Amino acid sequence: MFIRSEVVRAWRRMLLAACLTGGAAVAQAQMCKEDVRVLAQERDGLALLEKHKDEFKARSGASFKVDTALNENDRRTRTRADASGAGRYHVYYVDEANVALFAQSKWITPLLKYYPAEYDYADFDPGRQKVAAYAGETWFAPLTGGGDLLVYRKDLLEKAGIAPPATLDEFVAAARKLHDPAKGIYGVALRGQRGSGANVWRWMPYFRGLGGQWFEGGKPVFNSPAAVKATQTYLELFKYSPPSTKTGGWDESTDAFLMGKVAMLIESTPLAGYAHDPKKSLLVINKVAYAPPPTPLTGGGYGHGLAIGAKANKSEEARQCAGLFIAWATSKVQEQRRLAEGQFGELNRSSVLASPEFARRYGVDLGKALADTGKRTAVNFWQDPAWPDLGDRWGVILEELINGSRTDIQGGLNELEAYAKQLLDKRGR
Repeated sequence: MFIRSEVVRAWRRMLLAACLTGGAAVAQAQMCKEDVRVLAQERDGLALLEKHKDEFKARSGASFKVDTALNENDRRTRTRADASGAGRYHVYYVDEANVALFAQSKWITPLLKYYPAEYDYADFDPGRQKVAAYAGETWFAPLTGGGDLLVYRKDLLEKAGIAPPATLDEFVAAARKLHDPAKGIYGVALRGQRGSGANVWRWMPYFRGLGGQWFEGGKPVFNSPAAVKATQTYLELFKYSPPSTKTGGWDESTDAFLMGKVAMLIESTPLAGYAHDPKKSLLVINKVAYAPPPTPLTGGGYGHGLAIGAKANKSEEARQCAGLFIAWATSKVQEQRRLAEGQFGELNRSSVLASPEFARRYGVDLGKALADTGKRTAVNFWQDPAWPDLGDRWGVILEELINGSRTDIQGGLNELEAYAKQLLDKRGR
């Protein structure tokens, strides 16, 4: 009996060790010679890591310190300043919009060589993996991100006898039929506010889904019939969108839905978490269902995550330490902890999204929709440091087309192409 008890206890200790290392059955040699310095923006998942500092120290031989920026813009400014200057941080928080700049400038190091295999990078949602990659390399491990979901009021569609739209034509037709502003219901909600991350972000799935490309052979080609068709479709749908969304962004679009005023919308996956939160969606909770975006629309992939800083990690050993911290911070165990805390927006792993725990909290249908949309998620934007400049310029033109102060779609796209050529000429391309 004594021997069996000792064996059981030893087995439990081994399982616990595997859990604490994010899946590794055998602890690696402690490799960190100094505490890991991280520059990030506030995230609930990062705050949760603070409770488990001893776990990382036991694993690595060192601790970590996370300095947080005030907001996204502040984080981008501070990371760029440090990475291009002193380079004091071992780990940077980067996102899909600036990974091209950081990679091209060699401010960060390709990740996978230093991401221990036992932490299973391949388990991340396929869409998250796409936006973490640039020029054939993977640069960060996701902390948050997503693609697009068709989010709809199943009660309104059932009452109208409409099946969840599977194609773009069905989606437009359903928006038209469900639109009943006299009764306080709008068919759809979009984003009209100017910006590469606002109206342009929601327009791009139409552009790419209908065959549009930004550049070919280094030359702009986006003043195309596909871009015209995408813009015409987007403007058509605005006929069925709440007035507030014509100058609004994420908040106006999602708030209108959560307040029970909208039948359908195609939006980024964090909306699903809000729809399950009774504090945010009292009027629609238990009335919402999900599906991938109707074909041929692509999902708008985005992601934020942790990358290895180049300057602070001068040695191979230092890069391995930074990679270990990133792997531990984004491990399956950490995601399971975030799931237990209800941090929906920071769940990125396929195994967690498909888990019984996720299904119990959010429902089987949402897990399936997330898995399906992950396969459809694409990098819709131009992966280039100049993207925010180009995207914001199109955002101004698109906003003018939405509010009617401009009517010539082809002329607006031609103007944008001329601007793109100016951007390329400035850097000698």
